[in-house]
Amino acid sequence: MTVMKTAARAAFVTGTALAASATTLVATILTTATVATVATAAHAQTATTAVPVAVHSRLDDIVKSGTLRACATGDYKPYSYRRPDGQFEGIDVDLVASLAKSLGVKPVIVPTTWKGLMDDFTAGKCDIVVGGVSVTLDRAARAYYSQVVMVDGKSPIVRCADVAKYQTLADLNKPSTRAIANPGGTNERFARQYLPNATLTIYPDNVTIFQQIADGKADVMVTDSSETLLQHKLNPSLCPVNPNKPLQFGEKAYLLPRGDDVFKHYVDQWLNLAQKTGEYQSVVDKWLK
Repeated sequence: MTVMKTAARAAFVTGTALAASATTLVATILTTATVATVATAAHAQTATTAVPVAVHSRLDDIVKSGTLRACATGDYKPYSYRRPDGQFEGIDVDLVASLAKSLGVKPVIVPTTWKGLMDDFTAGKCDIVVGGVSVTLDRAARAYYSQVVMVDGKSPIVRCADVAKYQTLADLNKPSTRAIANPGGTNERFARQYLPNATLTIYPDNVTIFQQIADGKADVMVTDSSETLLQHKLNPSLCPVNPNKPLQFGEKAYLLPRGDDVFKHYVDQWLNLAQKTGEYQSVVDKWLK
C-alpha cells in the first residue's frame, strides 16, 4: 500500500511538472510570435513611411543656376556656326534655346573643338554637347547619348564637274585623289580608315575648308550628307555625290553626362515632343531649305 501511494505521488508530481513545462513552452512560443508580429508590423510601417533618397541630377543644377551650358564647335554648318561677331547660330543652337526654354533657363553656348570636345565635356565645362555630334562607341564609353536626333551618313562633296569621277570608295581611294578633312572628328577618322591610298590633307579650318575644293586646291571631302547639301546651297559650284545613298551609316545625337538618367530622360522626352509636334522639323527646314 505504501509503495502504491508513493508511486501515485511521484506520478502526480511528474505530471504537474510536465504540465507546468508545457504551459511555459506555450507561453514562450506565444510571446515570441507576438514579438515577431509586432516587429514585422513596425518594420512595415517604417518602410511605408520612409522618405525616398533624392537622386542628384545635373538637371537640378541647371534649374538652380538658371543657365543651360551647351558645348558646340561653331564650325559646322548647319548645326552650329560662330559668326564673326561671336554669336552662334544653326539648327542645334535653335534647339538648345528650345530645351532651355522648357526648363525656364537661359541657353549659353560654350565654344569647344572637335579634338577637345570630350575632354571639355567630361571636365564639366558644359551640361550638354550639340552641333552635329556623330554617335561613336568611344564617345559612348565616356558619356550618355540622347535619343537619335538625325540619321545621317558620310558622302563626298566635289566640284560639280567631277561628280561622275567620284562615285564609289574605289574612285576616291586612289593616289591621284586629293582628299581633305578637318582634324579631330569623324571626317578625319573616315578619311584615314577608308581612303588610305588617297593624298590626304588635314585642313585646320572647317569653315573655309570647302573653298579649298572650289579653288582647285583639293578634289574631295567626305563629310555628313546634310553638310554637303548645305554647302551646295551656299556654293553652287560644289556638288554632293549621292547624298541619299551615303558611303557609311551614321547617326547624330546630343552628349549628356554619363550615369545621369534623370537628365537623359528629360532631354529624350523634350526631343520626342519636339519631333512629334513638328518643332524639330521646322527648325531643320529653316536651315536646310
